[in-house]
Amino acid sequence: MNECVLVVDDDREIVKAIGILLEQEGYQVLKAYDGLQALDLLATHPVKLVLIDVMMPRLDGLSAVMRIQEKQNIPIIVLSAKSEDTDKVLGLSMGADDYVAKPYNPQELAARVKSQLRRYTLLGDIHAGSRSDEIRNGRLLYRLDEKILYADGEAIKLTATETKIIDLFMRNPGRIFPAEEIYRRVWDTDAFASENTVMVHIRRIREKVELNPKEPEYIKVVWGIGYKMEKQKNLD
Repeated sequence: MNECVLVVDDDREIVKAIGILLEQEGYQVLKAYDGLQALDLLATHPVKLVLIDVMMPRLDGLSAVMRIQEKQNIPIIVLSAKSEDTDKVLGLSMGADDYVAKPYNPQELAARVKSQLRRYTLLGDIHAGSRSDEIRNGRLLYRLDEKILYADGEAIKLTATETKIIDLFMRNPGRIFPAEEIYRRVWDTDAFASENTVMVHIRRIREKVELNPKEPEYIKVVWGIGYKMEKQKNLD
């Protein structure tokens, strides 16, 4: 069965056009025209990725993103006519994995969908039962097979994108990664306007991991260069 993508927009012509594009790429496409309809479809169909507009009736896209993230760990791409950085940052802060501004380039949109699905598939089931190698760094423990991060013994709920960033950092403690390299390795595509996207995801991870996100111990900014995972003394 082909991977199922849910396309959500109150503009039926846009939904139709994106549906045709994705079906030509080999995906199964579900269509919804507001946030509530999208939630209903997600509850009854095995959706692997959501493409969702921001401005919609009944339940707007950003509110829908938050509701989706409460129950499912699937990639979400926000699609909106608003291209300002503030709107992009807001969408990413709500839990979206990527952002595409209208009018979109069909080839770029298809590439981003493919990239998100590839990363999600590679991450696998975050609830996998088998355990193997672990990486410890102070309060943090990362189980490689399960792709789960623990802080002080408690599992941290991360999105697929956040997990990929943590995987990169935990495997390379002390190494400084420019934002462009993080974007290229995590999103698996060329970085055009990567700084804000990476910054928002780093901020979200800090809020979940750090004792004081404003004075982080682990994920540090190296001004003018990028970000790194600071090495800490292990607790045991």
